[in-house]
Amino acid sequence: MTSGAARLERSEVDALVQRGVPVLEGSAGRVVGSDLRVWVVCSKFNGSISARLCHGALDAFGSFGLDVKVVWVPGAFELPLAARACIATGGQAVVCLGAVIRGETAHFDFVAGQCASGIQRVSLDTGVPVAFGVLTTDTLDQALDRSVPGECNKGYEAAITVLEMVDVLSEVKC
Repeated sequence: MTSGAARLERSEVDALVQRGVPVLEGSAGRVVGSDLRVWVVCSKFNGSISARLCHGALDAFGSFGLDVKVVWVPGAFELPLAARACIATGGQAVVCLGAVIRGETAHFDFVAGQCASGIQRVSLDTGVPVAFGVLTTDTLDQALDRSVPGECNKGYEAAITVLEMVDVLSEVKC
């Protein structure tokens, strides 16, 4: 759950508007009824966590009436390449989901870092919103806590994030 100190409050945005500053905010709700082509790319490694995250993302997308395609890849390291392939087929938004759980070796650092970097690169290179919904936790219990059903599910949050970015980018391009 997001800390209250980290959450952007409506009053803070309103204060910027009152200063005469043009403010664009993404709204997931503005894509309702659209024919947005959305992909969810999930990691099979730690797949039980990925499945829980995928259910969260599908719940979020379903609440907006969006059709979604889901693809599974071997692990988190493979998420960026699959995301790029989804975009190449006409995908307009991609959510990458998985869990990298710290172990006893440095493998965690390499996989988590390269996964995050690759996902960001795909988004920057293509101009298509790609959400990072990959949990990077110390324990399985932490991953389970972040993949519970409901709006606190990080897959749900990643889906909302990608929809807000679709909206923001459509406003910026106007």
